[in-house]
Amino acid sequence: MDAQRALLDELMGSARNLTEDERRGYKEVKWDDKEVCAYYMVRFCPHDLFVNTKSDIGPCTKIHEAKLKESFENSPRHDSYVHKFEAELAHYCEKLVMDLDKKVRRGRERLAQEVEIPAPPPISAEKSEQLSVLEEKIRNLLEQVESLGEAGKVDEAEALMRKVEMLNVEKTALTQQSQQNSALMIGQEKKMALCETCGSFLVANDAAERTQSHVTGKQHVGYGMVRDFLSEYKAAKEKAREEERLAREKEAEERKNLREKEYESRRRRSVSSDRDKHKDRDYDRERDRHRGRDRALDKNGRGSRDFERGSDWKHGTSRNGRNRSRERRDRSRSHSPIRHGSKRSRSPVRKY
Repeated sequence: MDAQRALLDELMGSARNLTEDERRGYKEVKWDDKEVCAYYMVRFCPHDLFVNTKSDIGPCTKIHEAKLKESFENSPRHDSYVHKFEAELAHYCEKLVMDLDKKVRRGRERLAQEVEIPAPPPISAEKSEQLSVLEEKIRNLLEQVESLGEAGKVDEAEALMRKVEMLNVEKTALTQQSQQNSALMIGQEKKMALCETCGSFLVANDAAERTQSHVTGKQHVGYGMVRDFLSEYKAAKEKAREEERLAREKEAEERKNLREKEYESRRRRSVSSDRDKHKDRDYDRERDRHRGRDRALDKNGRGSRDFERGSDWKHGTSRNGRNRSRERRDRSRSHSPIRHGSKRSRSPVRKY
């Protein structure tokens, strides 16, 4: 009844039987509420895998509803929550697998131990009395066989010997029955095998029907789902880490190439700027050279006349061919006061 109710709640919602008035004050449960099982939302709930088995971990205390799961899968926030729910489920499944692996290790150790042959159990009083009676019968029959043989009654002696053999077989059966039982138990113990998936002990070389029944059982299938989920989760996580590493390397390579391009661009601009500076410097140098030459030409033009005049004075002649003494005389006459005065007054010369 409870299972049917839970199934209806899962399909139609937990408020399926409420009246209109009750629905008004009813708070609708959403998939992201704390009361909802995150394991069930993302994959499976481990509590549902081992019901009525030796590994049963009890019922889940949270809500399992197909409508909530469908709402979660269609939600725009699905991708942002699925990684969180998967991480929680993986953490819980790792605990289950750790406990199971401990059980598997103990099973291996148990199978690896050497099986010691136990000592035969002591014979009971009843069997001891039976053995005594058999031994007495055998002894009497042997005495009769000896007497008949001495009397020449061979056929009768052989018939008694067959009875003695039968009694010996019965005696051996009584003494070896316990040893055969212990050997049978030891043989069965050696044929046990261990399931690495769920940790159950199996009979080696068992019938195919029983082996198939174990493989399709809840415990084996449940632990298989748990192990498969963990393998997929770890593989996806490793793949994501590898993609992230490659993305970081690609980004670093792009930044490196960008820096190299910027460095090359700055270097080219620097070379171009230096080239322009050299051009300007050469231009200034050439301009200064031309200016200096022009100044030198102007200076040399005036200086040459002075030089020519100086050279003429040095040799005692001027440019007009006059000697230096005459040149001095002429200058002295030109600076004479009488001459200057006569030029200023322009007075007539008195005649005596």
